[in-house]
Amino acid sequence: MHELESIAGTLRLAIEGRKVAAIVIGASAGGVNALIEILPGLPRKYPHPVVTVLHVMRGRQNQLVEVFRQRVALQVEEAADKAPLAAGTLYFAPSDYHLSVEEGGTFSLSLEPPVYFARPAIDITMESAADVYGPALVGILLTGANQDGAAGLAAIGRAGGLTVVQDPHEAQVAVMPNEAIRLRQPDLVLPLRDIRKLLLMLETSNE
Repeated sequence: MHELESIAGTLRLAIEGRKVAAIVIGASAGGVNALIEILPGLPRKYPHPVVTVLHVMRGRQNQLVEVFRQRVALQVEEAADKAPLAAGTLYFAPSDYHLSVEEGGTFSLSLEPPVYFARPAIDITMESAADVYGPALVGILLTGANQDGAAGLAAIGRAGGLTVVQDPHEAQVAVMPNEAIRLRQPDLVLPLRDIRKLLLMLETSNE
């Protein structure tokens, strides 16, 4: 009981007084299963857009959209060029495109070279979102097999945003979380169950 109260207190302290404009989640190997653990339960009228970047093979993105439409109450969409970010929507980066967030809160797709062999790259999405949203951004990095996302999460931290890393001991592949922790100590290192609690608590962060 005391441990649960301590975790809840830690999460409340991390988000106290924080206005949130958007949430960006990055993952690679094992990421689909991790997302299935943390996203169900978010309400249909969740007050923030949730932008997710997964390393997937070309042509697989639409399958992810369909998989998560069956599992979450949020609207689920593939991010489209020039489309505005909307609250209550879970976005997936399209396969084989880098996804950026532009001033004014719209998406931009590009065909720049892969980063750590990945396109979409988590770093590009997180860094661009940090430039736009600054301290109003929440960045979450989950399981993965390369270094992509570590620099992006560090950029979010430097901009004053909240940075969260999945506990490497729990991650299916710990390379990505470990690299993020090595590069810049995140605000929170949490198991998936507590990342899910944090996302639920963020529902009232702007009230």
